[in-house]
Amino acid sequence: MLLFWSIATLLVALTLGMLLWPLLRARHVGAAPDDDAAAIAVYRDQKRALDAECAAGSITTAERDATLAELARRISEDVAAPVPAPASSLVAVASTASPAPKRAWPLAIALLLLLPAASFTLYQRLGSPVAAIAATATGGGTGHELSERQIAAMVDGLAQRLKQHPEDADGWVLLAHSYQALERFAESADAYAHADAIMPNDASLLADYADTLAMAQGRRLAGAPAALIQRALAIDPKHKKALALAATVALEARELDLSLAYWRRLEAELPAGSDEARQVTDVIAEVDAAKREGKGNPVAPSKRGTIEPSKRAAAEPPALAPSASRGGTGAAGSAIAGRVDLSTALVSKVALNDTVFIFARASEGPRMPLAVLRIPAKDLPRDFSLDDSMSMAPGVKISAATSVIVEARISKSGNALPQSGDLFGRSAPLKPGATGVRITIDQVVP
Repeated sequence: MLLFWSIATLLVALTLGMLLWPLLRARHVGAAPDDDAAAIAVYRDQKRALDAECAAGSITTAERDATLAELARRISEDVAAPVPAPASSLVAVASTASPAPKRAWPLAIALLLLLPAASFTLYQRLGSPVAAIAATATGGGTGHELSERQIAAMVDGLAQRLKQHPEDADGWVLLAHSYQALERFAESADAYAHADAIMPNDASLLADYADTLAMAQGRRLAGAPAALIQRALAIDPKHKKALALAATVALEARELDLSLAYWRRLEAELPAGSDEARQVTDVIAEVDAAKREGKGNPVAPSKRGTIEPSKRAAAEPPALAPSASRGGTGAAGSAIAGRVDLSTALVSKVALNDTVFIFARASEGPRMPLAVLRIPAKDLPRDFSLDDSMSMAPGVKISAATSVIVEARISKSGNALPQSGDLFGRSAPLKPGATGVRITIDQVVP
């Protein structure tokens, strides 16, 4: 914030300087502008030429006088004074200068007072004062970490500002994201509701709203979140996050055929051969296998949570949709426990609102996570435990694997799928039930 206001003040000062300097500087007075002087010089040359021709007998005195009269008439139309001043007089006048007129000082003082005030007022009304706060809260260049209390105070300040400017849709979205980062999901959902009232046809906003509302109601997508997801798909039938969430709604209700239909629609929207497409293909295979095993639909809704909050407008294929529930103990002896730490060399690359995904996957075969835990990066270092209650699909559990790899990844975008610039670390192959696992995040996704 201090850097922002310092730069803004400097720019206002430079603007004032550019306006006041020509207004207040001493003004030179002269007999005529450059164009007038040039016209007078031409008149003199022509008069000398006419005098010479008359002396030589080429023209009569009457012709010379008539021509000079015509020239005088023309020059009087082009310049302010019909008769040029003597050369010595012009030099003398040009060497003098008059101070700025007295009437310039009131105008200069008015500019000095009004320009900074007008700039500040316009910025408050038309600009985005919360942008500087957001940049600071996300570590945007200050180099100083803020405490959670300071961040909460900034967020509360934004909430107070929006009470005075309830029409600011971007402000409500920023507030919703901020509450999300603080895990104040009910307040985040309320902020999304205000933004939705102003921008009712934004599919990304509706998907994020559904995501947060599900967290606020105990990690359940059924009900209002599911209705929001359908609204998003009605606006954009190809919206990736909305498709993933719709598939999860069906998976939560064990409607496997419907879930497969949504996953396949999502698969068709992803680049062939991409990591996202491969993960969706793995999900489809697992859900299809569960269906063939007789765990199909319809059955009683699952009691397991489904999603974690994500960032607005992020394309969220499957790994984010079904996520970590922290309830339950899973199969006895199959839980994997340990600690995730961050390499000191990468500390400067992590912002407070970055997201950490800790997940286990089979050492061989499909790369679909067997269990996922999501935490904010500010909680690192952090002890973790992954068990069957964090499974992402029926039959896909840690206890069913012979060997697993645990990976921790810091996502800069909030997307569960790896992206360039993310930070990660992983373990060697482990047996289910391993404890004391140490993972250091020390690598960067190319």
